[in-house]
Amino acid sequence: MRIGLISGEFPPMPGGVGDFTRILAENMQAQGHDVYVLSRAGGAHEQLSVSTVGGWGAGRLLPIRRWARRYALDIVNLQYQTAAYDMSPFIHFLPDAIGVPVVTTFHDLRHPYLFPKAGRLRDWIVMRLARASRGVIVTNREDEQLLQSVTKRRMIPIGSSIKRSALATSERAAYRRRLGAEYSLLLGHFGFVRPTKGVDHLIEALARIRNSGSSVQLVLIGERSNTVDGDADSRYLLALDEAIRQHGLEDAVHATGYLPDNEVSAWLSAVDLVVLPYLDGASFRRSSLIAALHQGCAIITTVPFVTEPAFDHGENLWLAPPRSSEGIENAVLHLLAEPEQIGVLRAGAEELSKTFDWNGVTSSTLAFYRSCL
Repeated sequence: MRIGLISGEFPPMPGGVGDFTRILAENMQAQGHDVYVLSRAGGAHEQLSVSTVGGWGAGRLLPIRRWARRYALDIVNLQYQTAAYDMSPFIHFLPDAIGVPVVTTFHDLRHPYLFPKAGRLRDWIVMRLARASRGVIVTNREDEQLLQSVTKRRMIPIGSSIKRSALATSERAAYRRRLGAEYSLLLGHFGFVRPTKGVDHLIEALARIRNSGSSVQLVLIGERSNTVDGDADSRYLLALDEAIRQHGLEDAVHATGYLPDNEVSAWLSAVDLVVLPYLDGASFRRSSLIAALHQGCAIITTVPFVTEPAFDHGENLWLAPPRSSEGIENAVLHLLAEPEQIGVLRAGAEELSKTFDWNGVTSSTLAFYRSCL
């Protein structure tokens, strides 16, 4: 097949959807398909054909149509996450304008994040895109429920963009020594730091745990904000830094900044617990959670809003109530006192990570394309 992938972000820009698009394209190309990527200015790849546009307004639909014709595409897969398209409404009319069958992958349909002031118009325009598409792919149970009226749909989880690289005991110790402090437990958080991630609750929990006498440290792994919509979270980041200062945690909270994938993998291996206190609960939509599972980490996260049978409290995840620093505190203290439970969680995470194998993700996606053609 001649496949076009459209994404509002693409490496070297940081971002989960861009990384997903890159790996999917690489895997499809490796299986013998001709793959062409379209993204915003700045996207590039040495082995893939990457075309770029300067924005996503109404005037870009015609150049996208020309791009699809130029490469004689059989099908186009739109990777949909509105923030990555600058909140432009025009991307929703792509299936009507492009002249090629469009499959839309919905990465995130949460109301607070997409068009927060649009009201009913927001629901209408998203459903319009879904129904105008030849087929839709959802990545999680929540979005599957929202799009249950769309008959041609398939749930295909995302894979991890971070390749696993196990650390030897001496290498793990060397990473931990970089923080320059003695501590009983090292917590880690991975991914962009924004209000929905609940990192403010994690900071509050860290302060109380340390006040109780435990020498716990926290490392924030990776870039704190992305280049597409980073300004939206600036006030939250400033407030978070102020909370760290007020609690006297400057020496206990460490931020790595942007890291290449191998360094992210190493830090995920070096921490004792990964804490991901999402305000809206654990979900397959969360690339940071998928990465930590793929790495075989012991993970504290929050109870999902929509039941996900694969999540098993105490076996592959430790689930705490959302929006609760006390819940995080209790979970950390429990696991600090029961180190064997950390081993159980690591083994469970490795088993669950098989759900997100990239060979399975790619094969399922290609099969869905064929069914749509």
